[in-house]
Amino acid sequence: MKTPKVITTRADLKSAIREANPASLGFVPTMGALHSGHGQLFAQARAENELVVISVFVNELQFNDVEDYRRYPRTLQADLEVARAAGVDLVFAPEPEEIYHAGKPLIRLDTGELGSLYEGASRPGHFDGMLAVVSKLLHLADPGRGDYRAYFGQKDAQQLMLIRRMVADLDYPVQIRAVPIVRTENGLALSSRNALLSDEQQASALVIHRAIELIAGRAARNEPLHLDDAVGLFQMEPDVELDYFVVVDPDTLQELAFNCQDTPFTGEGLILVAAVVGGVRLIDNQPI
Repeated sequence: MKTPKVITTRADLKSAIREANPASLGFVPTMGALHSGHGQLFAQARAENELVVISVFVNELQFNDVEDYRRYPRTLQADLEVARAAGVDLVFAPEPEEIYHAGKPLIRLDTGELGSLYEGASRPGHFDGMLAVVSKLLHLADPGRGDYRAYFGQKDAQQLMLIRRMVADLDYPVQIRAVPIVRTENGLALSSRNALLSDEQQASALVIHRAIELIAGRAARNEPLHLDDAVGLFQMEPDVELDYFVVVDPDTLQELAFNCQDTPFTGEGLILVAAVVGGVRLIDNQPI
């Protein structure tokens, strides 16, 4: 595999895309600290497009905690190896001033009620900050011709829904592709934040998958879900602090309380879960 070309300015990114003149372009925005889950995104983009572009940019606007932003892993050289192995063509790795060239944005997208639920409730402004930069990046990578596709992991289910909605509401000329969650052999969803966990903390974090499997199994058998049993699993893990464990409508994110307890589960739903392990916030989800 050839080494991808690293680009640090908006002008050079536009120039490189224009020079390639692709019939199709696949774009994958990331915050770096790449792992095999990202590799799956890159692989799907590679299989479906003539030119594959990724971005590596830690977006300050979507962090509520300055310390969390500072300690987020920054591993560009290792990231380039992951990109090279997946056949990525261009890596856009700008400095903050290149993205915030006019200063921190005074005008931002408002994610509204969808952005205030779950992750938005625990991290106020997180999704507004995410869309502020994702919208910029989607514009910067737009080839202006041919097919244009952007790839996002299903692990960030609420983020994916908001990006889909933004693209639909504002008529962005890009197709959004969702790529399934990649997990370890033990079921832990791959995340850049996993690198911040000790071996013991990673073992404790497996309760997230156990709880999901418990409820998903009941849903598959059309049994009452009894979510309290899943919550009880977290209570037995002293190193894990549960934020939320809910089953929601996959289209609206509204909680499906009416059929999640004492009546047989029917239809479709989405399990959403967030927990803090050793000071590190982890999220996961599972369609049912």
